[in-house]
Amino acid sequence: MRKTNWRVVITGVVMILFAAGFFLFMIGMAPKSTDPRKMLETVGEVSGVVAGIAVTMIVVGLIGRKVT
Repeated sequence: MRKTNWRVVITGVVMILFAAGFFLFMIGMAPKSTDPRKMLETVGEVSGVVAGIAVTMIVVGLIGRKVT
């Protein structure tokens, strides 16, 4: 039997929220940048990596750990 690891799941959800918030915050700063296209490419890449890690954490947390 497996037990869900809720700490990992909640951490994954919070990371997704932070990644989305970071992306939306940086969209507001893009017009002030000297190269907004490159800045948003970098911000999108970073946000995507963080969201990908978060989704992996959610899946692993929902699978859980083996309980004897």
